[in-house]
Amino acid sequence: MFEPIVLNLPPYPSKISRKLGKLYIFDDLRKKDLVLTPEEWVRQHWVNYLHKFKKYPKSLMQIEGGLSLNTLQKRSDLLIFNNQGEKILLAEFKAPTVKITEKTFSQIANYNTIHKIPLLLVSNGIQHYYCKIDFELQRFDFIEELPDYNTQVDL
Repeated sequence: MFEPIVLNLPPYPSKISRKLGKLYIFDDLRKKDLVLTPEEWVRQHWVNYLHKFKKYPKSLMQIEGGLSLNTLQKRSDLLIFNNQGEKILLAEFKAPTVKITEKTFSQIANYNTIHKIPLLLVSNGIQHYYCKIDFELQRFDFIEELPDYNTQVDL
């Protein structure tokens, strides 16, 4: 059973409960308790951080949105839209014990061939990486910080 650990993100008042010997965390977006896994712990911290500190509206966040990739059904960890319904941020989360590698970036890059989203976030809760995609030049650049939701960036 996963015991929550301190992440490199601001703490938040998560709602954790125990049922039949398992820990659950309340997912405010889906309005239900989910089994508390290391990846879910990271995801819930990011949802809180993006909403509270970066001002991304929860109503524009989608967890585990489905997509088809080479006839396979995949799920993206977090997808965020703008007010016009355009996808603006794609996030891939890993457990804190999982090292962020080139393979992790390949996974999110493959998902992004479908989505075509200008901002990518990869995090294991300890290390965080952000990329800005330039589709015209077919390149990406790492950026130091994710922009706030209301910040106009050249996306």
